Amino acid sequence: MITAKAEPQEVLEAVIIRFVGDSGDGMQLTGTQFSDTSAMLGNDIATFPNYPAEIRAPQGSLYGVSGFQVHIGSIEISTPGDNVDLLVAMNPAGLKTNLHAVKAGHTIIVDTDAFTKKNLEKAKYESNPLEDGSLDNYRVIEVTMTSLTKETLKDVKGLDNKSILRSKNMFALGMVYWMYDRTTDHTIAFFNKKFKSKPLIIEANTKVLNSGYYFAETLELIPNAYTISPAKMPPGTYRIIMGNTALAWGFLAAAEKSGLELFLGSYPITPASDILHELVKHKHFGVKALQAEDEIAGITAAIGASFAGDLALTTTSGPGLALKGEALGLAMMIELPLIVVNVQRGGPSTGLPTKTEQSDLLQTMYGRNGESPVIVIAASTPANCFDYAYEAAKLTLEHMTPVVLLSDGYIATGSAPWKIKSVDEMPEIRTNVIKEAKENWHPYDRDENTLARNWAVPGTEGLEHRVGGLEKERVTGNVSYDPENHQNMTTTRAEKIKRVQNYIPELTTEFANEGELLVIGWGGTYGPLYSAIKQLKEEGHNNIGYAHFNYINPLPKNTEVILAGFKKIIVCELNTGQFAALLRMNFHGFEFLQLNKVQGLPFSNNELIQKFKQLANDQ
Repeated sequence: MITAKAEPQEVLEAVIIRFVGDSGDGMQLTGTQFSDTSAMLGNDIATFPNYPAEIRAPQGSLYGVSGFQVHIGSIEISTPGDNVDLLVAMNPAGLKTNLHAVKAGHTIIVDTDAFTKKNLEKAKYESNPLEDGSLDNYRVIEVTMTSLTKETLKDVKGLDNKSILRSKNMFALGMVYWMYDRTTDHTIAFFNKKFKSKPLIIEANTKVLNSGYYFAETLELIPNAYTISPAKMPPGTYRIIMGNTALAWGFLAAAEKSGLELFLGSYPITPASDILHELVKHKHFGVKALQAEDEIAGITAAIGASFAGDLALTTTSGPGLALKGEALGLAMMIELPLIVVNVQRGGPSTGLPTKTEQSDLLQTMYGRNGESPVIVIAASTPANCFDYAYEAAKLTLEHMTPVVLLSDGYIATGSAPWKIKSVDEMPEIRTNVIKEAKENWHPYDRDENTLARNWAVPGTEGLEHRVGGLEKERVTGNVSYDPENHQNMTTTRAEKIKRVQNYIPELTTEFANEGELLVIGWGGTYGPLYSAIKQLKEEGHNNIGYAHFNYINPLPKNTEVILAGFKKIIVCELNTGQFAALLRMNFHGFEFLQLNKVQGLPFSNNELIQKFKQLANDQ
């Protein structure tokens, strides 16, 4: 194993750290605390929680490993990164499943107390990696973390053994705080707030955190603390925000701006449940949150709330969207505002509940009976989830048709710095609510520009009407079986979606407006794609452009012009080619190459760069 004596303090531009262990080892909390502390110090950040789908996975098992990766820096950080500089492994399974990601010569911290014969067998090790030479290419710091945690807390009366052992993650966090010149103050303040009614827990975690910090200071194996300077960001007040939280806050802002109350009808499903958890905290803002008995009840309750005049939404993931399909068609038919959030996960069926994927795109576009187009948009970073939640609300209210907002597990549970905004800064939201009856009023009177029908709230005198799933007569809204009327209404609903093109931004490219290769992405692939092309640009590849789609249906009206500026086009997505298929349907005469991945993981920087170099240099 590589050993090192103390070295002079080194200033780093960025560092990638991964914490791994059993799902009960507190790796998510450990990573979150390190991220939050680094954000308080002004670093740019991207995170990637990676946890098992099983609620109670067997301890020590390979499929029960929970991890949290954080990338911090004084430079622009777009992704949680690929290969890690520091791996903290709390057990053999965590080491085995994550060793491949550690850069040669870099640091691994292990809790040697966990490397028992039983745990090594569970992790499928034939020999102890701490003894057999397989880690010679790394700087390995062996720490009896469990024993040191017990020693630290031996004089704290009233703590059971389970509570003592649950504190060992703070020993690891304390060590990493010392290594990267972080203060423990923010985490101690977190203890005091979260556990204010449990003083023993505050005392235990604080003692173990400080013990790990000072233990690291005494080790010659660890170099002096690295320093990472604050990142240069536009002026403003920032906070670290998770994608799901940003979605919830975007809807709150839209409700405030539109003057409507917010209603959420939702059935909990991973990884979308945090939106419900967040919104239910904000009853003081007029939020009405219903935890429904199933997915169908969630969306139909939201439709009812929309009919009654609320800004209504429902949230789900993957298989839940399939269950909502019929009711989504109903909302499209009666032309009411409704937001459906789909936080995509690995499929099909139950699939990979805690892993990311982009395989619901075609289901979102066409997964309903009949001709039933809806607006489809996609967020692309944890921070801009706020903006696209607000945009979804603006589009559904102004165009009187459902909007499906796509997120995915990668950006929903990841976090990044977000510049706090005031509602006063947000674009105006105009509703189609009519306050009083006019002569010759009809439910399906339309705006001549958007084709949006008016929104008559029940209980308004003179605006009595009914809605339902049967075809509507084009003006009165009465049930109609007339063939020509059905053709007219089908064409009108499609045209209404097409006209949304006039109200969304045109597509732009980054890095190059024309050239050899255009890289196309959509949704949550933005960070990895942007980071890879930025690196290639810095290496002198000036002929690669990047176009990222946040508006899927309708597509931006200048899309074909952008495509025509490049010799080759490659579409990168976490499925087997659904957006590429959509582009082929809409734009003939272009060849759309594909780079696809369905492993429950985001793209890595290395695989993207290798592919883009090959295409850009292949003349």
